[in-house]
Amino acid sequence: MCTEIMMLGELLPVGGGDPIPLLKPQLTVGRRESSDIVLRFPNVSGTHCELVLENGYWSVRDRGSSNGIKVNGTRVSDQRLEPGDVLSVAKHQFEVVYEPAKLGAEALPESVEATNDLFSRPLLESAGLVSRRRDEAPIRRGRPR
Repeated sequence: MCTEIMMLGELLPVGGGDPIPLLKPQLTVGRRESSDIVLRFPNVSGTHCELVLENGYWSVRDRGSSNGIKVNGTRVSDQRLEPGDVLSVAKHQFEVVYEPAKLGAEALPESVEATNDLFSRPLLESAGLVSRRRDEAPIRRGRPR
């Protein structure tokens, strides 16, 4: 029986090493064994950063690490990653490899599609804070009577 694994991209260690496949739309990177991508180096924090697939593009978010993250040599806390960017986790560098055009809604798991659907409406509308038109029924708030 052959099981096909969908790869959403990979991290290529700069200077050589085995590629790290990006297999889920949200991945934690850190020294802890519970991380999705485990980097066993003393200068990598337990939970160093997070990689998230958003609208077909990967982004990285620092999770309060001691030694920080950089994209193309610039320290960042939250940054969209373009294909070919170099991500530094502490001092460990990885080239980010993926094809944004192939990561549309048809390539994402259903749970990610449902999450993205939440963001398809304006934020104020999703929160119920948009002023309603006169022809719409009023929005009831508080305890039912």
